[in-house]
Amino acid sequence: MARPGSGVLVSVNGLGYPPQNLARVVVWEWLNEHGRWRPYSAATCHHIENVLKGDARGTVVLGQVDAQLAPYVIDLQSMHQFRQDTGTMRPVHRNFYEPSSAPGKGVVWEWENDSGSWTPYDMEICVTIQNAYEKQHPWLDLTSLGFCYLIDFNSMAQTNRQSQRKRRLRRRMDLAYPLIMGSIPKSQSWPVGASSGQPCSCQQCILVNSTRAASNAILASQRRKLYGGSAGAPGATGTLTAVRQSNTFAGTTSNIQHNNISTGGGQAKAEQVQSPVFSANFSCSPALPSLPANNLNRPGTQRLSMGTARGAVPPGVPALPVKNLTGSGPVHPALAGMTGILMCAAGLPVCLTRAPKPILHPPPINKSDMKPVPGVNGIRRKTKKKHLRRGKNPEDVVRRYTEKVKVAPDEDCTICMERLVMSSGYEGVLQHKGIKPELVGKLGKCGHMYHLLCLVAMYNNGNKDGSLQCPTCKAIYGEKTGTQPPGKMEYHVIPHCLPGYPEAKTIRIVYDIPAGIQTTEHPNPGKKFSARGFPRHCYLPDNDKGRRVLKLLIMAWDRRLIFTIGTSSTTGESDTVVWNEIHHKTEFGSNLTGHGYPDPNYLDNVLTELSAQGVGEDNLKE
Repeated sequence: MARPGSGVLVSVNGLGYPPQNLARVVVWEWLNEHGRWRPYSAATCHHIENVLKGDARGTVVLGQVDAQLAPYVIDLQSMHQFRQDTGTMRPVHRNFYEPSSAPGKGVVWEWENDSGSWTPYDMEICVTIQNAYEKQHPWLDLTSLGFCYLIDFNSMAQTNRQSQRKRRLRRRMDLAYPLIMGSIPKSQSWPVGASSGQPCSCQQCILVNSTRAASNAILASQRRKLYGGSAGAPGATGTLTAVRQSNTFAGTTSNIQHNNISTGGGQAKAEQVQSPVFSANFSCSPALPSLPANNLNRPGTQRLSMGTARGAVPPGVPALPVKNLTGSGPVHPALAGMTGILMCAAGLPVCLTRAPKPILHPPPINKSDMKPVPGVNGIRRKTKKKHLRRGKNPEDVVRRYTEKVKVAPDEDCTICMERLVMSSGYEGVLQHKGIKPELVGKLGKCGHMYHLLCLVAMYNNGNKDGSLQCPTCKAIYGEKTGTQPPGKMEYHVIPHCLPGYPEAKTIRIVYDIPAGIQTTEHPNPGKKFSARGFPRHCYLPDNDKGRRVLKLLIMAWDRRLIFTIGTSSTTGESDTVVWNEIHHKTEFGSNLTGHGYPDPNYLDNVLTELSAQGVGEDNLKE
């Protein structure tokens, strides 16, 4: 069995292969809000490649292969994924890997998220993990890839090196990604060019055409803003004018005014376009002339012609109010106008409006309206610079919670992965008086057994707060404390209700932690740490269970478990104050971000998370 320290870091060598390699595995990926390229499934990539073979400038309807992706289409011309119900656009690209890599073999590595479901790793990480797995390395450090995680293949677990949070991981077999032959283009994004083929007039093709025209309009508008609408194009106004829409589409026409964008340095001229209403009952035949898909990207002034067929929208389909035409929301004016008109003309009762914004805070509240929480003492807590600790000597801590085993069973120590009948894997690495490498101890409450020297090594690698946590069942011995920097916590009742709790007032918690200097218990002692987004406001219902949760949160605050210093999973910023595995609701009047109400399971979930940190309801005094 390999001993600690024998793991290696495997570099990723699966990107950008030179053209002389004949065979490549193709993985299509989309860019998420954190700047990470996330892979589509193998089945979806096969579907995209099949469409690509037929029309390199076509459009891929993802719902045809995966029902969960029904709102999404990919425009191969602009290399963007478009969500039809919200107007969200994300870049996509085509990545290439060796046939012997994880995607070529159909191997998928996944980690278990908080809801108990499995999330696949980014493809470059998946390739790296598979390479290390095939070479039989006991562990893999992902630090060089920008993640503070350690992969342990023996226990099949991922450990956060900063918070020591462990998650299960698994390796499963799936469909292999598509394999292609021949040279690979240097660019992973297709240039915008003429559309190949002529679209039909069915409802799906009308949506596809609107998507392409809108995406090209957005890209052209962004280019004009980037390269200067006033200096490079004297006639350009810098913004697209609003789409004017009639109150009803039944047998009428709509006038659209827009600026045709010039990419060749010419003058952009505003022009009116007549857009007749199409019949909603189309047969799939190329009866109508095609819409120039990239009209807004060509030099000079051109006219958009939507065809000549007219018809009535079926009764019962409401007119489409397009309200977000100012450019202030996430749906672009061109997108709202073009997509909205064509979707309504196709007989689809869709309303494009400005995307709702989360309600993060309650209405203004006077201080006189803030009341103490019933049954909870005080309204404010401050953290001490250091929590009082006892038994810091590692030897004493381990002896306090274990009893020696005279005859060790023939099983593995899950810390060093050596057999318990053998010496600890930390023999020669760590030495403590009175603790010999062959001694085995059993934890009192859970009964799991380990080498005593391994428990000492685990304690030395943790917070050294006088507590132990069983690495197998997570049982906590003693009082676990964290590394939360100094700050204050306030809590009071406000006279407003949370969604889902109409009969209860609201408990508001306000956390405030200033920036400072890291100490020896933090990742980079002596270095400054930032504290973004403080004061942070959190909300609980003012009912019996909400008050119990508050009491436990106060206890967790006193033990410095609410926050820690690490790397933000949202922004990627390191050396900053982050949440520490205890979820809070920071959205007051909605749940658009997932951090609000209604959420009927939240209070039970947070009680479970607190218990996992050693702050259970048995700690509450009756």
